[in-house]
Amino acid sequence: MNLLKALATISSLTLASRILAFIRDVLIARIFGAGMATDAFFVAFKLPNLLRRLFAEGAFSQAFVPIFGEYKNRRSHDETKVLVDHVTTLLAIILFVVTLIGIIAAPILVYISAPGFVKDPGKFALTVQLLRITSPYIFFISLVAVAAGILNTYNKFWVPAFAPILLNLCFIGAALWLAPYFDPPIMALAWAVFVAGIVQLAFQIPFLKKIGMLPAWSLNLKDAGVWRIIKQMGPAVFGVSIGQISLIINTIFASFLVAGSVSWLYYADRLMEFPTGILGVAIGTILLPSLSKCHADNNTAEYSRLLDWGLRLTIILTLPAALALGMIGVPLLATFFQHGAFAVHDVLMTRQALAGYSVGLIGLILVKILAPGFYARQNIRTPVKIGIITLLATQAMNALFIGWIQHAGLALSIGLGACLNSAILFHYLRKHGIYHPEPGWAKFFAKVGIALSALGIALWFGMGTEQSWLTSSGWSRILRLSALVAGGVAVYFAVLAALGFRPKDFSKRAVY
Repeated sequence: MNLLKALATISSLTLASRILAFIRDVLIARIFGAGMATDAFFVAFKLPNLLRRLFAEGAFSQAFVPIFGEYKNRRSHDETKVLVDHVTTLLAIILFVVTLIGIIAAPILVYISAPGFVKDPGKFALTVQLLRITSPYIFFISLVAVAAGILNTYNKFWVPAFAPILLNLCFIGAALWLAPYFDPPIMALAWAVFVAGIVQLAFQIPFLKKIGMLPAWSLNLKDAGVWRIIKQMGPAVFGVSIGQISLIINTIFASFLVAGSVSWLYYADRLMEFPTGILGVAIGTILLPSLSKCHADNNTAEYSRLLDWGLRLTIILTLPAALALGMIGVPLLATFFQHGAFAVHDVLMTRQALAGYSVGLIGLILVKILAPGFYARQNIRTPVKIGIITLLATQAMNALFIGWIQHAGLALSIGLGACLNSAILFHYLRKHGIYHPEPGWAKFFAKVGIALSALGIALWFGMGTEQSWLTSSGWSRILRLSALVAGGVAVYFAVLAALGFRPKDFSKRAVY
């Protein structure tokens, strides 16, 4: 399988999911605005959604895929199936207990994650009620992650990539048709989360059955493979998810700021998830199975070349996205969100958070590429140490920035923390001799820099004044933004082509 083709498939499905997510968020912004009810829902969704990101987009795969791949490559199909049965059964029991705790201890969890809500009893009570409905999502989406790890190891990348589309469809349906039947209407979104977890899990079952890996109930606490995965998974949750943990802490800080701060950070984060999902998650997903196979075969040279390919592809695609998000925040936010209850003030406040996040976009994505360089080798200790340093540094920056630029400071600290995380990961990959850069990096950076300069000039002159975006009509914004984005993409890749870049240069075969 060509990794570039697999990346295109995953990225296309992720793009479709992100487009639906934007439609979802536009509807939420239009129907519910940015205030008490949305703040309550976003906090209630933040905790189970954190689990989604930790499992579905990182930590479980980092712990499970290398060991599962080892079984697949070195042991029989039956032995591999037994491992799947034992892992899934034990995980299901643990998740069921966690879900019950989430439901019973909802007031405590809300108090911890958003202590500022305590001063508004109505807001606090609504958040607790919403969290009790969304908590079972933790159970379902974590089992979805098990299925995703299995299917990705068998190179069925498109199936897990399609699942998030179902979540967004549930949200859209609930916002459009069910909200009027709930009191308060925001409750419809909580039930959409609950249903989406069931639907995503059910979707993957036929594909697991087709490859003979549909889990069966079988509890065996003495299975050595299971405990290897469990031991890896705990540190992996922390090691690859520092940014998400920081987001939770940021919610605590934001709950003490003016009303709307949680929502402004949420909408900015939604825009940031566009490139991180399309690029970071996709590249990390397709790299991990091949890296694990190289490690099992002791093929250190190909291991390094795979990392080099991932880094070059990340840089050439991420830097223009970061530049664009930093420059055209108002056009993007006004076009997507400035409708109904989402006012000009909300656009400007969200733009500040988006600018802070964009500074660290390259770091946020590089972490998803560099961390698998350790986890494919079943090395947990190094990323965890780096993660602790990053988390402490991020919170120090929070304390420094929040009094200066309020909620935007929280976003900036996340971005800078991710850059620090990726820089230290890169340093240790080089120090341990895991990664050896291929020739030509200096020339590569010079050419990308020229293309970025051209992109910046094109966006600057093409955007016009921010005020014109805030006062224009919906269709006018859509047409202008489409032309601006298309023009920027055309300029950037035209300059790269003129400098000698070709798609075939980034073609790479998967390692079987």
